[in-house]
Amino acid sequence: MATSDLSPSSQEGTSTEPLPRINLFTMFRLGLFQMGLGLLSLLTLGILNQVLISELRIPAILASGAIAMYQFVAPIRVWVGQLSDSKPIRGYHRTGYVWLGLGLQTICLFIAIQVVWQLGASAAEGWTTITTAWMALLGAMFALYGLCIATSSTPFAALLVDVSDEDNRSQLVGIVWAMLMVGIVAGAIVGEVLLENIDPSELQSAITRLFILFPLTVVALGILATVGIEKKYSRYRSRSSLAGREDQITLGQAISVLTASKQTGFFFVFLLVMTISLFLQQPVLEPYAREVFGLSIGESAGLNQYWGYGILVGIGLSGFLIVPRLGKRRTAMIGCLFSAVCFVLVILSGVTANPTTLKSAVMLFGLASGILTNSAVSLMLDLTAAETAGTFIGAWGLAQAMAQASATVLGGALLDIGRQTFDQTFLAFALVFAIQAVGMVAAFGLLTRINVQQFKTESGKAIATLMEMDLD
Repeated sequence: MATSDLSPSSQEGTSTEPLPRINLFTMFRLGLFQMGLGLLSLLTLGILNQVLISELRIPAILASGAIAMYQFVAPIRVWVGQLSDSKPIRGYHRTGYVWLGLGLQTICLFIAIQVVWQLGASAAEGWTTITTAWMALLGAMFALYGLCIATSSTPFAALLVDVSDEDNRSQLVGIVWAMLMVGIVAGAIVGEVLLENIDPSELQSAITRLFILFPLTVVALGILATVGIEKKYSRYRSRSSLAGREDQITLGQAISVLTASKQTGFFFVFLLVMTISLFLQQPVLEPYAREVFGLSIGESAGLNQYWGYGILVGIGLSGFLIVPRLGKRRTAMIGCLFSAVCFVLVILSGVTANPTTLKSAVMLFGLASGILTNSAVSLMLDLTAAETAGTFIGAWGLAQAMAQASATVLGGALLDIGRQTFDQTFLAFALVFAIQAVGMVAAFGLLTRINVQQFKTESGKAIATLMEMDLD
């Protein structure tokens, strides 16, 4: 018997025994991967940005632009997703890519921090051609880092589709995305402890240690999260009508399935509008707290914990109580309207200039974000054809990454426009929050046009067409 006959892919498609359903322990285990991503986000958006801007005095636009490169390579997610659909590694469609991406991003981050120190040393002597070269290399390293993240996170999200069913998907999403927040909080605590009272002369070595310790920890968490999961729980082969022929599906054919239903376009635009509307406040909320409410730097930064508390509760409530009762689309619609109301409350809190009112509004916004995130991600996984799950997840990841990157830039730009338009500082900030509220109402309108059953019918016809083709 040939050894290839014993591969997980061939075994899965021929087994007649029903596959086991994932339990709560397995859901939390899968969440360890997202927890690791939360730890890594602290390195890039919590530590490295401060090092570049505050310590090394690199212009903020150059520093943020270099770091943002990992989001602007998001179009590669579609190709990576299709690759995991069609080219299994040692018989596994998802696990091999997840591990490969984790290992490579560890290397990228280690090289990136070395480039940062060289950039700082060069910039300290005056900006030269060499400094520009180091700056360009840093941007390139973060572009490579983005490719590594896509290689691991896109197949991982497709794995969530493969191992879950419609009736337990919202619970899985709730746990996995809550673990992301746990990772961010845990990383912040560990980073603060390790960097507290560090002598300036030892700062470089301490941060370098973090850029070794955290990525290696994330690799360990990622392996622990996924080892054996695909082999035991994946329904990819049993669901895919192209199971024996997926290695012949080209990227163009996969995209033809992706674009076969108008529902795909509606949901893609919904993700763009929703994500931009959620994250426009990202660069302006803390300045709003300082300039309008008179909070200190520490107090304004502390607003994130109230948002975090709210989003954890929202994700849990949505996954285990609201979605099972109301459904994913209706819950997402509620989340959109609730978020719009919260932005209005954030504006009204500025009228009173009461910090307690602002903290309450931010916590409610976190609650709304959690409800919306869980239901939208669950709906996203439903709007994913099993045969080309990786390609669909890549497209959804592309929408979210580009929207987040754009929202950060647009939020600052809108604030600048508000400052030029209005005499009062409060009104300049209110403009940003008001546009977020309008965006959420627009996202609600897009949701009314989304029909999961219609998507399944139209994408099913496209898949049937592929099956009729002579792929040999």
